[in-house]
Amino acid sequence: MKKSLIALAALAFVGAASAQSSVSLYGIADIFVGDSDAVGSKVAAGSGGVNTSRWGIKGTEDLGGGLKANFNFEQAVDLGNGAASGFTRQANVGLSGGFGALKVGKSWNALDDVFGAANSGFDSKLSANAGGVWLNGYAGEAAAQLHYTTPEFAGFTAAVSTQLNGNVASGNAAKGKTSAFNVTYAKGPVTAALGYENNKNTDLAPAQKGTMLNGSYDLGAAKLLGSYYTTKPTTGAKTNSYQLGADIPVTGALTVSVGFASSKVSGTSTTSRAFGVAGAYALSKRTTAYAGIRAANQTGKDLWAVGVNHKF
Repeated sequence: MKKSLIALAALAFVGAASAQSSVSLYGIADIFVGDSDAVGSKVAAGSGGVNTSRWGIKGTEDLGGGLKANFNFEQAVDLGNGAASGFTRQANVGLSGGFGALKVGKSWNALDDVFGAANSGFDSKLSANAGGVWLNGYAGEAAAQLHYTTPEFAGFTAAVSTQLNGNVASGNAAKGKTSAFNVTYAKGPVTAALGYENNKNTDLAPAQKGTMLNGSYDLGAAKLLGSYYTTKPTTGAKTNSYQLGADIPVTGALTVSVGFASSKVSGTSTTSRAFGVAGAYALSKRTTAYAGIRAANQTGKDLWAVGVNHKF
C-alpha cells in the first residue's frame, strides 16, 4: 500500500513538473529574388531579405517563486542553397525572474540588442544603411558570453554583456574579448536607445569602440526613425554614420518604409550615401510579401529585391 502511494505521488510530481515546463520549435523562412551590383548585376535568389532564415528550439521551466530556467538553440539556414550552420546564432542557457534575466553561452551582445531598432526598411537588406553603406560595422555576437538584462522600470531597461577571458570566440584569449551595454526607453509613442561596444576580438570585427544612439516617434500616420553610430578603431580614423527614415502604414496590411543613410571616415574623402524604399504586405499573421530598392552613390551597394517572409 505504501509503495503504491509513493508511486502515485511520484507520478503526480512528474506530471506537475511537466505542466510547468514548455519547449517550442520556431523559425523564419525568408527568401527573395533580387539584383545587386555587388554580385555583378545578375538576378539571383537570396536568403534572409528581411530576417535571416533560421530555425530554433527554446524552452522554459518554472522553478517556483517567480524563478525560471531558460534555454535557446538557434541555427541559420541559407534558403538559396539549403546549407545550414551550427547553432551559431544562439546556444545558451539561463535564469530569469524578478531580478531580470541572465544567460550564458553563445548569444547576441547588448549592442546588437538595440542596433537596428530604428532602421528604415524594416531593419533588413533593404535598409538604407545596409549592404555596406554604413562604413563602420560591429561585432554583434559573441561566444562564451555572460548577458544580463534588468527588469523594466518606468519604461527603462538596461543590459550588459561580456565574453569570458578564457574562451573568446576564436579560442585565442590573446585576441581579446567583446563587451557591450545598452540603456533603452520605451513608453507611449517614444522609443530611444543608447548602446556601446568595446570589441577587442578581431575574429568578429575590427578592434574598435562603437557608440549607437537611436530612437523613433510614432505619430500614428507615420513612425519617424533616426540613428547615429560612431566608431573609433584601435588604429585608424573615426567613422561617423547616420540614418533618417519613416515607416508609413498605408493600410492595415501594407506598410511603406523610406530612409536615407550617410557615412564618412573622418579626415578623408571616403563617404557613402544611399536612399532606400521598401514595402511589406501582410498576407497573414505569419506571412509577409515584401519588395524594395536601395540606391547608393558607391558601386556594389545598390539592390532591388522581391521576397516572402514566413514565420512559424
